[in-house]
Amino acid sequence: MLNVGDRAPDFDTEDQHGTSQRLSEALASGPVILYFYPADFSPLCTAQACAVRDTSTALESASIRILGISPQSAASHARFAERFGLDFPLLSDPDKSIIRRYGVDGPLGIGVRRVTFLVGQDGHIARRVVSDLFLGSHKAFIASVLDDHARGT
Repeated sequence: MLNVGDRAPDFDTEDQHGTSQRLSEALASGPVILYFYPADFSPLCTAQACAVRDTSTALESASIRILGISPQSAASHARFAERFGLDFPLLSDPDKSIIRRYGVDGPLGIGVRRVTFLVGQDGHIARRVVSDLFLGSHKAFIASVLDDHARGT
């Protein structure tokens, strides 16, 4: 798994609208919250996506982009985003190539770890949180990113 200070691998993949998304392009406008999740529509992943959605306006105001990544198809992501009003890109990684490059593949290659990274505009991992089963640490992570931004740190 990538650590703080590591360079975040660039990628080019499709979002829920069929639009190509590159990390390097997202970073051109500021830092990126990059979160990996196991599956659309599962209860915990839905709660996580809705929690991220609920902070999206504040993150956007801070010029911090949000990108979610899981192995499901763009069509699955489109249904998921529409059903829950998710207003940020959900990226499709069906062959798990991005997931593997970030080291968030589950044990023995099964599943995906629930990991949230803050990628600085310089392309390096500034912070990360790993918590497969508890959302509180992911919510607190995003809140602390916003607090740090408000303080100018």
